[in-house]
Amino acid sequence: MINVICSHDNFIYDVHSLVKAFYPGEDIKVVTIDKMEPSTCDGLHIFVDYEDDHSAIRIFEGSNLIICDDSEMVSYDNRVEYKNFLKKVLYISLSKYTGKQLPWGTLTGIRPTKIAVTNMEHGLSDDEILEYYKNVYLTSDSKAKLSIDIAHRETDILSNIHYDMGYSLYIGIPFCPTTCLYCSFTSFPRSIYEKKIDKYVACLKKEIDYVANDFTDRVLDSVYIGGGTPTTLTSDELRDLILYIKEKLDMSKIKEFTVEAGRADSINEDKLKTLKELGVTRISVNPQTFNQNTLDLIGRRHTVEQVYEAYELARSIGFDNINMDLIVGLPGEKYEDVRYTMQKVKELNPESVTVHSLAIKRASRLNKWIEDHGIECITNSDDIMDMTQNVCESIGLKPYYLYRQKNMSGNFENVGYAKEGKEGIYNILIMEEKQSIVALGAGTVTKRVFHEADNYRMERCDNVKDIDMYIEKIDEMIERKCKLFS
Repeated sequence: MINVICSHDNFIYDVHSLVKAFYPGEDIKVVTIDKMEPSTCDGLHIFVDYEDDHSAIRIFEGSNLIICDDSEMVSYDNRVEYKNFLKKVLYISLSKYTGKQLPWGTLTGIRPTKIAVTNMEHGLSDDEILEYYKNVYLTSDSKAKLSIDIAHRETDILSNIHYDMGYSLYIGIPFCPTTCLYCSFTSFPRSIYEKKIDKYVACLKKEIDYVANDFTDRVLDSVYIGGGTPTTLTSDELRDLILYIKEKLDMSKIKEFTVEAGRADSINEDKLKTLKELGVTRISVNPQTFNQNTLDLIGRRHTVEQVYEAYELARSIGFDNINMDLIVGLPGEKYEDVRYTMQKVKELNPESVTVHSLAIKRASRLNKWIEDHGIECITNSDDIMDMTQNVCESIGLKPYYLYRQKNMSGNFENVGYAKEGKEGIYNILIMEEKQSIVALGAGTVTKRVFHEADNYRMERCDNVKDIDMYIEKIDEMIERKCKLFS
């Protein structure tokens, strides 16, 4: 346990996130000084004192003062500028104490490219944006340049999207063959909910009816069916759901229709033919790794050979836009293991690859595994991330979207790479928050973007995660959306 004591309750979340970035394997407890207990001063503890005109960082090992840094606070016009400065002085002290330099500096948010996009819209040059990343957030050159490069590509890809009077649709299928070690998504074994699948799909249809009635004046740009694993549904169930979508919604202007085929043990010829026949334009076949020992450890319960078979089957049926998801930092995998996976990806030559840095989520079984085996078994590095980028670029894939999650291995990022014209439009939209996303199903989040003059903002509403409760309260879920978009 690392204890952090703050002089105020402002910015406690940001302080916690930054300290956690330096200590990903540790429990971090942040309290205000008035709630400090005697035990708080045992072991490693950090005092973060900030007022209007100064900040002071003190790092103690027991009663021994190791770091003592004072900074004069400049007068700032708003809360965001003040927060950025505070995180900067805290970062400098933690970096001095640990000897670490984080690739993203003080950035702990999940959408770093939005900084570049916003500054581009304000007329800043690439060099000015680069300096902004480095000066305000202490971001490394390579990560700042990656963000700027992706921001330009995103802007081009989304140039014909209907922002104001358009929307995209997400449909969540929260079932999987098994639950992976690292998973924290809304996901349940199909075998347990077998008898409730029909009721769940019926509730999805009620939500689709709402969209059909209330969004007649909006353009549907993209549809994304994710999960869980959507292809845990049978071929007939997939056909029934997709035909209902096409019957109820105007798909005439749609630019992308994605279904996450996902795990190889959920894919067969009938399902792929159904998806192709019904107009799905983009699918995922997600190996995560091509090392069988790792697949067994993380609970994927399919073989590497099944991944090859699913991929080749999709090709033979005619899919020409296949994505593959990979995870860097899986338990026990080192540089050579990731390099082996990347070489197999290179041989298959998919249209897009998403390289995820493992995120250690509190709700996943991975936490217990780390307790038993140690955080040292989770490996990520600049060399590994650079190698994955180099392999992707060697087969014509360019980075087109980027996001981060809390507690990522090595404090790195997730990057989507794609061949020109094969980028995942929905992936960019959900990250850049420029268009409203209507999300259907258990555990999904609907986001409404308001394009008002000088008042760009976003509001959201959530569907409950529990499947039984979702079925029971489906009318309430729909009413939430009605209120959000009224």
